[in-house]
Amino acid sequence: MTPISRRHFLTLAASSSLVACGRVPDFSRFTRWGLPIQLYMPGMAEGHRLRQPDFPAPSTEISTDVLILGSGVAGLGAAWQLAKSHTEFLLIDGPEFGGNAAEGQLGGLAYPRGAHYLPLPSKESSHVRELLAEMGVIEHGDLSDAPHFNEAVLVHSPEDRLYINGQWQDGVVPQHGISKEEAQQTERFFALTERLKISLGADKKRLFAVPLVLSSTDPTWRALDKQNFADWLAAEHYTAPSLLWYLNYCCRDDYGSDLAHTSAWAGLHYFASRNGHAANANNGAVLTWPNGLYPLINYMAATIPAGQRQSGMAYQVSETKAGIEALIFNTKTGQSQRIKAKKVIMAMPLHVAQKLLPLAQYGCLPEHMPEHAPWLVSNFLLDHFPVESNSEALAWDNVRYQGKGLGYVVASHQLIRAAKPAQTVFTAYHALSDLTPRAARQWLQHASSDELYELAASDLRHVYGWRWRQSIKSIEITLRGHAMATPSPGFLSNQGLAALRTQHGKVLFAHSDLSGLSIFEEALWWGCRAAKLALGDSIS
Repeated sequence: MTPISRRHFLTLAASSSLVACGRVPDFSRFTRWGLPIQLYMPGMAEGHRLRQPDFPAPSTEISTDVLILGSGVAGLGAAWQLAKSHTEFLLIDGPEFGGNAAEGQLGGLAYPRGAHYLPLPSKESSHVRELLAEMGVIEHGDLSDAPHFNEAVLVHSPEDRLYINGQWQDGVVPQHGISKEEAQQTERFFALTERLKISLGADKKRLFAVPLVLSSTDPTWRALDKQNFADWLAAEHYTAPSLLWYLNYCCRDDYGSDLAHTSAWAGLHYFASRNGHAANANNGAVLTWPNGLYPLINYMAATIPAGQRQSGMAYQVSETKAGIEALIFNTKTGQSQRIKAKKVIMAMPLHVAQKLLPLAQYGCLPEHMPEHAPWLVSNFLLDHFPVESNSEALAWDNVRYQGKGLGYVVASHQLIRAAKPAQTVFTAYHALSDLTPRAARQWLQHASSDELYELAASDLRHVYGWRWRQSIKSIEITLRGHAMATPSPGFLSNQGLAALRTQHGKVLFAHSDLSGLSIFEEALWWGCRAAKLALGDSIS
Protein backbone atom coordinates (compact mmCIF):
# COMPACT_ATOMS: atom_id res chain seq x y z
CA MET A 1 0.00 0.00 0.00
CA THR A 2 1.34 3.45 -0.88
CA PRO A 3 1.57 5.64 2.24
CA ILE A 4 -0.91 8.51 2.13
CA SER A 5 0.67 11.96 2.01
CA ARG A 6 -0.02 14.49 4.74
CA ARG A 7 -1.47 16.96 2.22
CA HIS A 8 -3.84 14.33 0.86
CA PHE A 9 -4.76 13.36 4.42
CA LEU A 10 -5.68 16.93 5.34
CA THR A 11 -7.74 17.31 2.17
CA LEU A 12 -9.65 14.14 2.90
CA ALA A 13 -10.08 14.98 6.57
CA ALA A 14 -11.55 18.37 5.82
CA SER A 15 -14.11 17.16 3.31
CA SER A 16 -14.89 13.50 3.87
CA SER A 17 -17.95 12.03 5.51
CA LEU A 18 -15.67 10.55 8.18
CA VAL A 19 -15.49 13.96 9.82
CA ALA A 20 -19.24 14.37 9.45
CA CYS A 21 -19.69 11.09 11.33
CA GLY A 22 -17.57 12.34 14.20
CA ARG A 23 -14.71 9.87 13.63
CA VAL A 24 -11.06 10.70 13.22
CA PRO A 25 -9.89 8.94 10.05
CA ASP A 26 -7.80 5.84 10.65
CA PHE A 27 -5.42 5.12 7.78
CA SER A 28 -4.00 1.66 7.38
CA ARG A 29 -0.37 1.26 6.42
CA PHE A 30 2.13 -1.56 6.37
CA THR A 31 5.74 -1.82 7.51
CA ARG A 32 8.35 -3.30 5.22
CA TRP A 33 7.75 -6.60 7.01
CA GLY A 34 4.06 -6.50 6.09
CA LEU A 35 2.84 -5.68 9.60
CA PRO A 36 -0.48 -3.78 9.43
CA ILE A 37 -0.50 -0.40 11.19
CA GLN A 38 -3.47 1.85 11.76
CA LEU A 39 -2.72 5.48 12.50
CA TYR A 40 -5.11 7.27 14.84
CA MET A 41 -4.79 11.08 14.90
CA PRO A 42 -7.42 12.48 17.29
CA GLY A 43 -8.28 16.12 16.76
CA MET A 44 -5.77 16.69 13.99
CA ALA A 45 -8.25 17.21 11.17
CA GLU A 46 -10.59 19.31 13.33
CA GLY A 47 -7.71 21.41 14.64
CA HIS A 48 -6.45 22.22 11.16
CA ARG A 49 -9.96 22.99 9.99
CA LEU A 50 -10.35 25.63 12.72
CA ARG A 51 -7.46 27.56 11.16
CA GLN A 52 -9.52 28.20 8.02
CA PRO A 53 -13.13 27.50 9.04
CA ASP A 54 -15.50 26.73 6.19
CA PHE A 55 -18.50 25.46 8.11
CA PRO A 56 -22.06 25.80 6.78
CA ALA A 57 -24.25 28.53 8.22
CA PRO A 58 -26.38 27.47 11.24
CA SER A 59 -29.69 25.95 10.18
CA THR A 60 -31.15 25.32 13.66
CA GLU A 61 -31.06 26.95 17.08
CA ILE A 62 -31.45 25.51 20.58
CA SER A 63 -31.10 26.87 24.11
CA THR A 64 -29.80 25.47 27.38
CA ASP A 65 -28.64 26.76 30.74
CA VAL A 66 -25.03 25.54 30.63
CA LEU A 67 -23.11 24.47 27.55
CA ILE A 68 -20.07 22.23 28.02
CA LEU A 69 -17.62 22.07 25.14
CA GLY A 70 -15.39 19.01 25.33
CA SER A 71 -15.73 15.46 26.62
CA GLY A 72 -12.35 14.87 28.18
CA VAL A 73 -11.89 14.46 31.92
CA ALA A 74 -12.68 18.13 32.66
CA GLY A 75 -15.80 18.30 30.48
CA LEU A 76 -17.24 15.05 31.77
CA GLY A 77 -16.32 16.04 35.32
CA ALA A 78 -18.35 19.21 34.90
CA ALA A 79 -21.28 17.23 33.48
CA TRP A 80 -21.07 14.71 36.32
CA GLN A 81 -21.38 17.52 38.87
CA LEU A 82 -24.15 19.36 37.01
CA ALA A 83 -26.16 16.15 36.68
CA LYS A 84 -26.33 15.92 40.47
CA SER A 85 -28.11 19.30 40.61
CA HIS A 86 -30.63 18.50 37.84
CA THR A 87 -29.46 21.63 36.02
CA GLU A 88 -30.24 21.75 32.31
CA PHE A 89 -27.02 21.46 30.34
CA LEU A 90 -25.74 20.18 27.03
CA LEU A 91 -22.35 18.59 26.46
CA ILE A 92 -20.76 18.66 22.99
CA ASP A 93 -18.29 15.80 22.62
CA GLY A 94 -15.64 17.47 20.52
CA PRO A 95 -13.26 15.54 18.27
CA GLU A 96 -12.39 12.73 20.72
CA PHE A 97 -14.64 11.34 23.42
CA GLY A 98 -12.52 10.79 26.53
CA GLY A 99 -9.59 12.89 25.35
CA ASN A 100 -6.30 11.67 26.79
CA ALA A 101 -8.18 8.97 28.71
CA ALA A 102 -9.75 7.44 25.57
CA GLU A 103 -9.72 3.72 24.86
CA GLY A 104 -9.27 1.61 21.76
CA GLN A 105 -9.99 -2.00 20.83
CA LEU A 106 -8.16 -4.61 18.80
CA GLY A 107 -9.23 -8.22 18.48
CA GLY A 108 -11.95 -7.68 21.07
CA LEU A 109 -9.42 -6.47 23.66
CA ALA A 110 -9.69 -2.97 25.09
CA TYR A 111 -6.58 -0.88 25.83
CA PRO A 112 -5.64 2.73 26.64
CA ARG A 113 -4.91 5.33 23.99
CA GLY A 114 -3.46 7.59 26.64
CA ALA A 115 -3.65 7.75 30.44
CA HIS A 116 -3.34 4.30 31.98
CA TYR A 117 -3.18 4.66 35.77
CA LEU A 118 -4.31 6.78 38.72
CA PRO A 119 -2.23 7.15 41.90
CA LEU A 120 -3.97 6.65 45.23
CA PRO A 121 -5.76 9.98 45.80
CA SER A 122 -4.67 12.09 48.77
CA LYS A 123 -7.17 13.82 51.05
CA GLU A 124 -6.77 17.05 49.05
CA SER A 125 -8.09 15.18 46.01
CA SER A 126 -11.54 14.89 47.58
CA HIS A 127 -13.15 15.29 44.15
CA VAL A 128 -11.35 12.15 42.94
CA ARG A 129 -12.30 10.24 46.08
CA GLU A 130 -15.94 11.28 45.59
CA LEU A 131 -15.93 9.85 42.07
CA LEU A 132 -14.20 6.62 43.10
CA ALA A 133 -16.60 6.12 45.99
CA GLU A 134 -19.61 6.52 43.69
CA MET A 135 -18.12 3.96 41.33
CA GLY A 136 -17.45 1.47 44.12
CA VAL A 137 -13.70 1.66 43.58
CA ILE A 138 -13.42 3.02 47.13
CA GLU A 139 -15.48 0.49 49.05
CA HIS A 140 -15.46 2.37 52.36
CA GLY A 141 -13.56 5.07 54.22
CA ASP A 142 -13.44 7.66 51.44
CA LEU A 143 -12.95 10.43 54.03
CA SER A 144 -10.30 8.56 56.01
CA ASP A 145 -6.53 8.76 55.68
CA ALA A 146 -6.46 5.30 54.09
CA PRO A 147 -9.65 4.22 52.26
CA HIS A 148 -10.33 0.59 51.37
CA PHE A 149 -10.14 0.06 47.59
CA ASN A 150 -11.62 -2.62 45.35
CA GLU A 151 -8.92 -5.27 44.97
CA ALA A 152 -9.73 -5.75 41.28
CA VAL A 153 -8.69 -2.16 40.54
CA LEU A 154 -5.52 -2.00 42.62
CA VAL A 155 -2.66 -2.92 40.29
CA HIS A 156 -1.91 -6.61 40.53
CA SER A 157 1.52 -8.07 41.27
CA PRO A 158 4.05 -7.96 39.74
CA GLU A 159 3.50 -4.23 39.33
CA ASP A 160 6.62 -3.05 37.51
CA ARG A 161 10.13 -4.05 36.51
CA LEU A 162 13.21 -2.56 34.85
CA TYR A 163 15.39 -4.13 32.14
CA ILE A 164 18.90 -3.09 33.11
CA ASN A 165 22.32 -4.56 32.35
CA GLY A 166 20.77 -7.38 30.37
CA GLN A 167 18.31 -8.58 33.00
CA TRP A 168 15.08 -7.68 34.77
CA GLN A 169 14.86 -6.29 38.29
CA ASP A 170 11.79 -5.58 40.44
CA GLY A 171 10.77 -1.93 40.48
CA VAL A 172 11.74 0.87 38.11
CA VAL A 173 14.26 2.66 40.34
CA PRO A 174 17.66 1.31 39.12
CA GLN A 175 19.28 -1.14 41.53
CA HIS A 176 21.05 -3.87 39.57
CA GLY A 177 24.70 -3.06 38.91
CA ILE A 178 24.48 0.32 40.67
CA SER A 179 27.43 1.48 42.77
CA LYS A 180 27.13 2.10 46.50
CA GLU A 181 27.62 5.83 46.00
CA GLU A 182 24.81 5.98 43.44
CA ALA A 183 22.52 4.00 45.73
CA GLN A 184 23.25 6.43 48.59
CA GLN A 185 22.32 9.41 46.43
CA THR A 186 19.06 7.70 45.50
CA GLU A 187 18.30 7.05 49.17
CA ARG A 188 19.09 10.67 50.02
CA PHE A 189 16.74 11.97 47.32
CA PHE A 190 13.83 9.80 48.40
CA ALA A 191 14.41 10.65 52.06
CA LEU A 192 14.05 14.30 51.05
CA THR A 193 10.82 13.78 49.09
CA GLU A 194 9.33 11.74 51.96
CA ARG A 195 9.94 14.71 54.29
CA LEU A 196 8.48 17.10 51.72
CA LYS A 197 5.27 15.07 51.55
CA ILE A 198 4.36 16.16 55.07
CA SER A 199 6.08 19.56 55.13
CA LEU A 200 4.05 22.77 55.39
CA GLY A 201 4.79 26.23 54.11
CA ALA A 202 4.47 29.50 56.03
CA ASP A 203 0.76 29.54 55.13
CA LYS A 204 0.28 26.12 56.84
CA LYS A 205 -0.52 24.40 53.55
CA ARG A 206 1.33 21.37 52.24
CA LEU A 207 4.27 22.46 50.10
CA PHE A 208 3.16 20.23 47.23
CA ALA A 209 -0.43 19.10 46.74
CA VAL A 210 -2.78 17.71 44.12
CA PRO A 211 -4.65 19.68 42.90
CA LEU A 212 -1.81 22.12 42.46
CA VAL A 213 -3.83 25.17 43.54
CA LEU A 214 -4.02 23.78 47.08
CA SER A 215 -0.22 23.80 47.39
CA SER A 216 1.54 26.29 49.63
CA THR A 217 2.40 29.66 48.12
CA ASP A 218 5.37 30.06 50.46
CA PRO A 219 7.75 32.23 48.36
CA THR A 220 10.81 30.38 49.64
CA TRP A 221 9.64 27.18 47.99
CA ARG A 222 7.94 28.81 45.02
CA ALA A 223 11.33 30.23 44.11
CA LEU A 224 12.23 26.73 42.91
CA ASP A 225 10.08 27.44 39.87
CA LYS A 226 12.64 29.94 38.61
CA GLN A 227 15.15 27.21 37.73
CA ASN A 228 15.04 23.94 35.89
CA PHE A 229 15.15 20.58 37.63
CA ALA A 230 18.52 19.62 36.14
CA ASP A 231 20.23 22.71 37.58
CA TRP A 232 18.62 22.22 40.98
CA LEU A 233 19.74 18.59 41.13
CA ALA A 234 23.30 19.58 40.23
CA ALA A 235 23.33 22.30 42.90
CA GLU A 236 22.17 19.72 45.46
CA HIS A 237 24.95 17.34 44.39
CA TYR A 238 22.73 14.72 42.79
CA THR A 239 25.04 13.42 40.09
CA ALA A 240 24.43 9.64 40.02
CA PRO A 241 23.69 8.64 36.39
CA SER A 242 21.15 6.02 37.45
CA LEU A 243 19.24 8.49 39.65
CA LEU A 244 19.30 11.20 36.99
CA TRP A 245 18.03 8.71 34.42
CA TYR A 246 15.15 7.76 36.71
CA LEU A 247 14.20 11.36 37.50
CA ASN A 248 14.36 12.21 33.79
CA TYR A 249 12.15 9.20 33.06
CA CYS A 250 9.59 10.45 35.62
CA CYS A 251 9.50 13.96 34.15
CA ARG A 252 9.08 12.58 30.64
CA ASP A 253 6.34 10.23 31.88
CA ASP A 254 4.17 12.84 33.64
CA TYR A 255 5.21 16.06 31.90
CA GLY A 256 6.54 15.08 28.49
CA SER A 257 9.72 17.07 29.10
CA ASP A 258 13.25 16.29 30.28
CA LEU A 259 15.04 17.54 33.40
CA ALA A 260 16.47 20.60 31.65
CA HIS A 261 13.03 21.79 30.49
CA THR A 262 11.06 21.01 33.67
CA SER A 263 10.58 23.46 36.53
CA ALA A 264 12.46 22.36 39.67
CA TRP A 265 9.26 22.97 41.64
CA ALA A 266 7.33 20.69 39.28
CA GLY A 267 10.08 18.08 39.47
CA LEU A 268 9.73 17.86 43.25
CA HIS A 269 5.95 18.11 43.02
CA TYR A 270 5.90 14.84 41.08
CA PHE A 271 7.31 12.99 44.11
CA ALA A 272 6.14 15.04 47.09
CA SER A 273 2.50 15.76 46.16
CA ARG A 274 1.27 12.19 45.82
CA ASN A 275 0.79 10.94 49.38
CA GLY A 276 -2.38 8.88 49.07
CA HIS A 277 -2.75 5.76 51.20
CA ALA A 278 -4.89 2.64 51.14
CA ALA A 279 -6.01 0.36 53.93
CA ASN A 280 -5.38 -2.66 51.72
CA ALA A 281 -2.38 -1.69 49.57
CA ASN A 282 1.17 -0.44 49.92
CA ASN A 283 2.02 3.23 49.58
CA GLY A 284 2.78 3.99 45.95
CA ALA A 285 0.20 1.54 44.61
CA VAL A 286 -1.85 2.72 41.64
CA LEU A 287 -5.33 2.10 40.29
CA THR A 288 -5.69 0.77 36.77
CA TRP A 289 -8.00 -1.04 34.38
CA PRO A 290 -7.25 -3.00 31.18
CA ASN A 291 -8.30 0.06 29.15
CA GLY A 292 -6.52 2.60 31.32
CA LEU A 293 -8.69 5.33 32.84
CA TYR A 294 -11.54 4.92 30.38
CA PRO A 295 -13.89 3.34 32.99
CA LEU A 296 -13.82 6.69 34.84
CA ILE A 297 -14.76 8.43 31.59
CA ASN A 298 -17.52 5.93 30.91
CA TYR A 299 -18.98 6.27 34.40
CA MET A 300 -19.18 10.07 34.27
CA ALA A 301 -20.73 9.95 30.80
CA ALA A 302 -23.39 7.53 32.04
CA THR A 303 -24.60 10.11 34.58
CA ILE A 304 -25.56 12.55 31.80
CA PRO A 305 -29.35 12.52 31.27
CA ALA A 306 -30.65 11.40 27.89
CA GLY A 307 -30.64 14.14 25.30
CA GLN A 308 -28.05 16.26 27.09
CA ARG A 309 -25.02 15.12 25.11
CA GLN A 310 -24.38 15.20 21.39
CA SER A 311 -21.60 14.79 18.87
CA GLY A 312 -20.10 17.88 17.31
CA MET A 313 -17.34 20.43 17.39
CA ALA A 314 -17.55 24.09 18.32
CA TYR A 315 -16.04 26.59 15.92
CA GLN A 316 -17.11 29.94 17.41
CA VAL A 317 -18.11 31.20 20.86
CA SER A 318 -19.15 34.74 21.75
CA GLU A 319 -20.64 36.56 24.71
CA THR A 320 -24.01 38.29 24.41
CA LYS A 321 -26.08 40.41 26.78
CA ALA A 322 -28.18 37.39 27.70
CA GLY A 323 -25.33 34.88 27.96
CA ILE A 324 -23.30 33.19 25.25
CA GLU A 325 -23.80 31.91 21.72
CA ALA A 326 -21.84 29.03 20.25
CA LEU A 327 -21.74 27.74 16.71
CA ILE A 328 -21.50 23.97 16.52
CA PHE A 329 -20.84 21.74 13.56
CA ASN A 330 -23.04 18.70 14.14
CA THR A 331 -20.93 15.73 13.15
CA LYS A 332 -23.92 13.44 12.68
CA THR A 333 -25.92 15.63 10.31
CA GLY A 334 -23.12 17.56 8.65
CA GLN A 335 -24.97 20.77 9.53
CA SER A 336 -24.27 23.66 11.87
CA GLN A 337 -26.44 24.87 14.70
CA ARG A 338 -26.49 27.85 17.03
CA ILE A 339 -26.67 27.12 20.75
CA LYS A 340 -27.62 29.82 23.24
CA ALA A 341 -26.78 29.33 26.90
CA LYS A 342 -26.47 31.32 30.07
CA LYS A 343 -22.94 30.04 30.60
CA VAL A 344 -20.37 27.99 28.74
CA ILE A 345 -17.65 25.75 30.14
CA MET A 346 -14.66 25.67 27.81
CA ALA A 347 -13.36 22.18 28.60
CA MET A 348 -10.67 22.00 25.95
CA PRO A 349 -6.95 22.75 25.58
CA LEU A 350 -6.31 26.47 25.63
CA HIS A 351 -4.72 26.55 22.18
CA VAL A 352 -8.04 25.21 20.86
CA ALA A 353 -10.14 27.59 22.98
CA GLN A 354 -8.12 30.45 21.49
CA LYS A 355 -9.48 29.52 18.06
CA LEU A 356 -13.08 29.82 19.27
CA LEU A 357 -12.90 33.13 21.12
CA PRO A 358 -10.00 35.53 21.76
CA LEU A 359 -8.55 34.76 25.18
CA ALA A 360 -6.85 38.15 25.38
CA GLN A 361 -10.16 39.64 26.55
CA TYR A 362 -9.82 37.41 29.62
CA GLY A 363 -6.19 38.33 30.27
CA CYS A 364 -4.49 35.41 28.51
CA LEU A 365 -2.21 36.49 25.66
CA PRO A 366 -0.60 34.23 23.04
CA GLU A 367 2.69 34.27 24.93
CA HIS A 368 0.89 32.83 27.96
CA MET A 369 -0.06 29.64 26.14
CA PRO A 370 1.57 26.62 27.82
CA GLU A 371 3.82 24.53 25.62
CA HIS A 372 2.37 21.13 24.74
CA ALA A 373 4.47 17.99 24.41
CA PRO A 374 3.76 15.50 21.59
CA TRP A 375 3.32 11.81 22.39
CA LEU A 376 3.23 8.50 20.59
CA VAL A 377 1.02 5.78 22.12
CA SER A 378 1.37 2.44 20.36
CA ASN A 379 -0.79 -0.63 20.88
CA PHE A 380 0.36 -4.06 19.71
CA LEU A 381 -2.20 -6.86 19.44
CA LEU A 382 -0.27 -10.08 20.08
CA ASP A 383 -1.55 -13.53 19.17
CA HIS A 384 0.71 -15.02 21.85
CA PHE A 385 2.90 -13.74 24.66
CA PRO A 386 6.58 -13.27 23.73
CA VAL A 387 9.02 -15.58 25.49
CA GLU A 388 10.49 -14.04 28.64
CA SER A 389 14.21 -14.57 29.31
CA ASN A 390 14.94 -16.90 32.23
CA SER A 391 11.18 -17.42 32.70
CA GLU A 392 10.85 -13.94 34.20
CA ALA A 393 7.34 -12.91 35.27
CA LEU A 394 5.80 -10.32 32.96
CA ALA A 395 4.77 -7.23 34.95
CA TRP A 396 1.99 -4.72 34.39
CA ASP A 397 4.53 -1.95 33.61
CA ASN A 398 7.81 -2.90 31.95
CA VAL A 399 10.56 -0.34 31.41
CA ARG A 400 13.93 -0.46 29.66
CA TYR A 401 16.79 1.41 31.32
CA GLN A 402 18.02 4.19 29.01
CA GLY A 403 15.50 3.15 26.39
CA LYS A 404 13.86 5.49 23.91
CA GLY A 405 10.40 4.91 25.33
CA LEU A 406 8.70 5.03 28.72
CA GLY A 407 7.93 1.35 28.93
CA TYR A 408 4.99 -0.81 27.95
CA VAL A 409 1.95 -1.88 29.95
CA VAL A 410 0.01 -5.11 29.50
CA ALA A 411 -3.75 -4.68 28.96
CA SER A 412 -4.61 -8.22 30.13
CA HIS A 413 -2.63 -7.91 33.38
CA GLN A 414 -5.65 -6.85 35.45
CA LEU A 415 -7.89 -9.63 34.13
CA ILE A 416 -8.52 -12.25 36.79
CA ARG A 417 -8.36 -15.72 35.26
CA ALA A 418 -6.76 -19.10 35.87
CA ALA A 419 -4.47 -18.98 32.83
CA LYS A 420 -3.04 -16.39 30.45
CA PRO A 421 -5.41 -15.37 27.65
CA ALA A 422 -4.55 -16.46 24.11
CA GLN A 423 -4.14 -12.84 23.02
CA THR A 424 -3.04 -9.66 24.73
CA VAL A 425 -2.22 -6.03 23.96
CA PHE A 426 1.03 -4.30 24.88
CA THR A 427 0.79 -0.48 25.06
CA ALA A 428 4.09 1.36 24.53
CA TYR A 429 4.55 5.03 25.43
CA HIS A 430 6.94 7.57 23.92
CA ALA A 431 7.39 11.20 24.90
CA LEU A 432 9.36 12.89 22.12
CA SER A 433 11.33 14.99 24.60
CA ASP A 434 14.60 14.75 22.68
CA LEU A 435 13.13 17.22 20.16
CA THR A 436 11.47 20.58 20.63
CA PRO A 437 7.67 20.21 20.65
CA ARG A 438 7.42 21.95 17.28
CA ALA A 439 10.08 19.71 15.71
CA ALA A 440 8.46 16.62 17.22
CA ARG A 441 5.09 17.53 15.73
CA GLN A 442 6.67 18.01 12.34
CA TRP A 443 8.36 14.62 12.62
CA LEU A 444 5.08 12.94 13.54
CA GLN A 445 3.35 14.50 10.55
CA HIS A 446 5.95 13.33 8.04
CA ALA A 447 7.28 10.07 9.52
CA SER A 448 6.93 6.95 7.38
CA SER A 449 5.28 3.74 8.54
CA ASP A 450 8.67 2.16 9.14
CA GLU A 451 9.94 5.15 11.12
CA LEU A 452 6.87 5.13 13.35
CA TYR A 453 7.15 1.38 13.88
CA GLU A 454 10.88 1.55 14.64
CA LEU A 455 10.28 4.07 17.41
CA ALA A 456 7.15 2.38 18.74
CA ALA A 457 8.80 -1.05 18.96
CA SER A 458 12.34 0.04 19.86
CA ASP A 459 12.33 -1.04 23.52
CA LEU A 460 10.26 -4.16 22.88
CA ARG A 461 12.61 -5.28 20.14
CA HIS A 462 15.60 -4.69 22.41
CA VAL A 463 14.08 -6.88 25.14
CA TYR A 464 12.65 -9.68 22.99
CA GLY A 465 14.90 -9.66 19.93
CA TRP A 466 13.91 -10.20 16.31
CA ARG A 467 11.33 -12.85 17.28
CA TRP A 468 9.23 -10.04 18.71
CA ARG A 469 7.63 -9.47 15.29
CA GLN A 470 6.34 -13.04 15.23
CA SER A 471 3.94 -12.24 18.08
CA ILE A 472 2.35 -9.20 16.39
CA LYS A 473 -1.05 -9.53 14.78
CA SER A 474 -1.79 -5.83 14.25
CA ILE A 475 -0.70 -2.40 15.45
CA GLU A 476 -2.43 0.88 16.22
CA ILE A 477 -0.33 4.00 16.71
CA THR A 478 -1.95 7.08 18.22
CA LEU A 479 -0.31 10.38 17.37
CA ARG A 480 -0.97 13.10 19.94
CA GLY A 481 0.67 16.28 18.71
CA HIS A 482 -0.45 18.36 21.72
CA ALA A 483 -0.74 15.63 24.34
CA MET A 484 0.04 17.53 27.53
CA ALA A 485 1.10 20.88 28.93
CA THR A 486 4.70 20.91 30.13
CA PRO A 487 5.56 22.75 33.40
CA SER A 488 8.65 24.61 32.24
CA PRO A 489 10.48 27.01 34.59
CA GLY A 490 8.26 29.96 35.46
CA PHE A 491 4.97 28.14 34.84
CA LEU A 492 3.69 28.96 38.35
CA SER A 493 3.87 32.68 37.61
CA ASN A 494 2.07 32.51 34.25
CA GLN A 495 -0.21 35.54 34.45
CA GLY A 496 -2.43 34.42 31.60
CA LEU A 497 -3.27 31.10 33.27
CA ALA A 498 -3.85 32.93 36.56
CA ALA A 499 -6.32 35.25 34.82
CA LEU A 500 -8.30 32.35 33.32
CA ARG A 501 -8.41 30.57 36.67
CA THR A 502 -10.23 33.58 38.19
CA GLN A 503 -12.95 33.85 35.52
CA HIS A 504 -16.37 33.66 37.19
CA GLY A 505 -18.54 35.11 34.41
CA LYS A 506 -20.47 33.74 31.46
CA VAL A 507 -17.38 31.98 30.13
CA LEU A 508 -15.71 29.44 32.43
CA PHE A 509 -12.54 27.55 31.70
CA ALA A 510 -11.95 23.94 32.68
CA HIS A 511 -8.87 22.04 31.57
CA SER A 512 -5.65 20.73 33.09
CA ASP A 513 -3.89 23.46 31.06
CA LEU A 514 -5.00 25.86 33.81
CA SER A 515 -2.61 24.06 36.17
CA GLY A 516 0.19 24.01 33.63
CA LEU A 517 0.56 20.25 33.89
CA SER A 518 -1.59 17.41 32.61
CA ILE A 519 -2.80 14.78 35.07
CA PHE A 520 -6.25 13.31 35.69
CA GLU A 521 -6.68 14.90 39.11
CA GLU A 522 -6.03 18.40 37.78
CA ALA A 523 -8.43 18.04 34.85
CA LEU A 524 -11.20 16.70 37.08
CA TRP A 525 -10.62 19.48 39.61
CA TRP A 526 -11.14 22.23 37.04
CA GLY A 527 -14.21 20.50 35.59
CA CYS A 528 -15.85 20.17 39.00
CA ARG A 529 -14.93 23.72 39.92
CA ALA A 530 -16.40 25.14 36.70
CA ALA A 531 -19.64 23.25 37.33
CA LYS A 532 -19.91 24.72 40.82
CA LEU A 533 -19.28 28.22 39.49
CA ALA A 534 -21.93 27.67 36.82
CA LEU A 535 -24.36 26.78 39.62
CA GLY A 536 -23.52 29.99 41.43
CA ASP A 537 -21.61 28.34 44.25
CA SER A 538 -19.12 30.48 46.12
CA ILE A 539 -15.58 29.18 45.72
CA SER A 540 -12.61 30.60 47.56
